[in-house]
Amino acid sequence: MDFKDYIRVIPDFPQPGIRFKDITTLLKDGKAYQAAIDAMKELVSDLKIDVVAGPEARGFVVGAPLALALGVGFVPIRKSGKLPYETVEASYDLEYGKDKLAVHKDAITPGQRVLIADDLLATGGTIATATQLIRQLGGEISGAAFLIELSYLDGRDKLAGIETRSLIQY
Repeated sequence: MDFKDYIRVIPDFPQPGIRFKDITTLLKDGKAYQAAIDAMKELVSDLKIDVVAGPEARGFVVGAPLALALGVGFVPIRKSGKLPYETVEASYDLEYGKDKLAVHKDAITPGQRVLIADDLLATGGTIATATQLIRQLGGEISGAAFLIELSYLDGRDKLAGIETRSLIQY
């Protein structure tokens, strides 16, 4: 299955010159969505994974079903202030400012092998921050898996030393 056939590309969104990759067209097609999760499972099948972690929000729609397919748990990584229990936080740069990601202090135990999953690898900032949080809790990064990678933005460079895999490349 050519998954690119299920990704809608929207020119000039959210600003001129950007070609936004809209995954909602893949998500609404049950067979394509299932096939994509199955293909991602196959993509990471050789890695040792105890739990999958995904940043909000689109990391949830990839990470949670991937965790189910792998038979492991899922850890949500959220924006600061969204989790109800004690958290650890890390800041990251946005185009126009800063933001923070948070995870529950007890979400990952020391030595636990974590796969980070998200819909898109672009510049790598969000995922680099997620790895920082996981390591802060003593987790070991098994790898990072993405539905889409925008290879021309060199996001892999921020993930040096992390096994990084993507299903679709642009």
